Amino acid sequence: MQERERSERTYRVFRRIYDFSMASLILGAGFLMLGAKWFKVDQVLNIDATFRYMFGGMCMLYGGFRLYRGFKQDY
Repeated sequence: MQERERSERTYRVFRRIYDFSMASLILGAGFLMLGAKWFKVDQVLNIDATFRYMFGGMCMLYGGFRLYRGFKQDY
């Protein structure tokens, strides 16, 4: 039984690290999309502003959800 507990603890740690890293990547993409004008990358992205704002908002929502899930740890 001790081996199973260690396996479950390892899985929880891995899952938490995964959730936090994915949340930071997705939130970073959302910040980049929403702040493209301020970061001077709107010409490089070459995406319509409406789509960029919608995609950035969706990234922020999903990244926030991943962050919440990492803190909640309900695995």
